[in-house]
Amino acid sequence: MREYALTFVIAVAVTYLLTPFVRRAAIAFGAVPPVRDRDVHTEPIPRLGGIAIYGGFAAALLISYRLPHLQDVFVYTTWRGLLLAGGVIMVIGIIDDRWGMGPIPKLAGQTLAAGIMVWSGVQMLWLPMPGTQLSLGPWLGTMVSVLLIVVTINAVNFADGLDGLAAGIVAISAFAFFIYYYVAAVDQGFERQSYPAMIAIILAGVCIGFLLHNFNPARVFMGDTGAMLLGLLLASITITVTGQFYPEGRTSVHGLALFLPVLLPLLVIALPLADLVLAVVRRTMAGKSPFAPDKKHLHHRLLELGHSHARAVLLMYLWAAIIAFASVSLSVFDNPFVVLTVTLLVAACAVALITMPRLRRRAEERAARERDQGRGAPAASAGERP
Repeated sequence: MREYALTFVIAVAVTYLLTPFVRRAAIAFGAVPPVRDRDVHTEPIPRLGGIAIYGGFAAALLISYRLPHLQDVFVYTTWRGLLLAGGVIMVIGIIDDRWGMGPIPKLAGQTLAAGIMVWSGVQMLWLPMPGTQLSLGPWLGTMVSVLLIVVTINAVNFADGLDGLAAGIVAISAFAFFIYYYVAAVDQGFERQSYPAMIAIILAGVCIGFLLHNFNPARVFMGDTGAMLLGLLLASITITVTGQFYPEGRTSVHGLALFLPVLLPLLVIALPLADLVLAVVRRTMAGKSPFAPDKKHLHHRLLELGHSHARAVLLMYLWAAIIAFASVSLSVFDNPFVVLTVTLLVAACAVALITMPRLRRRAEERAARERDQGRGAPAASAGERP
């Protein structure tokens, strides 16, 4: 655990220290796009913050390579493939953040990065099924892995709509993955120093380090450079955790724990995914392109309800944490009734927090009407006196 703690601190520190230099470089490079109609910020803010995230990730990974208890993690070349795939994402993101890139070239670049990861060994060769395991084989496994990586990259990229939103929910997901793997590894007798746990704690660290500069009011944006990189790393954990936990005939894990490695990243970003689906349906029904921008996303609606920018982000953090840690708890603890009860209570509090501005506004309007009626009543009676 000490090696993981040191790796986390390195990731936080390097990312935090690199971000101001990247911000100044982005300004000099011209990666400061003007404010668009759909943006919620009012002043141009530099992008390319993903370069600092990649720097923090690479530094923590290479330093971990020298730690005695983590050296066994680097027996395979998966980490080299992840660094190379992250480099491809960096190139695509920098071009997109500076000059813009069409959806087809961007998708091609994402597919290339996913292919590099699969080539280096990050591949899903089977899927958990009730009572059995569905073997995918090399070709189908490659296609499923590439598809999962590309979907996760774009889902995280879509979640990057408010200051600190993408970094926060990915940090929550990474912490949930780390806790899930570490507790389950202790329970099952697996090796605690492993690739998925190491990548998860590094991912959490780079998100926290960047979030210190990116939370509202943000001084720098991660841009597509950072959002796509976070999605790439999150997909890497998803696939490798699935392979680590269920080798053939070696484990007796059942229930939700069987499906959690695949479901957890989707559960954590369930709100952005639902927002994406609703946006596509909404725009298609209106006769517009699914890629046409608008201001009807979930974070826009939270702002319309009366929440501040920071409070809207914190509410989405809360929902991501409820979903992620409830799922982990259900897979770890033997008493699902207690977990579900606590989850429902916290969810009810979250719903109350979301609706509080509207309820307060209605109460203020009702009080204003009562004051107006109270002021008008004496005036009317005075006018009726002879």
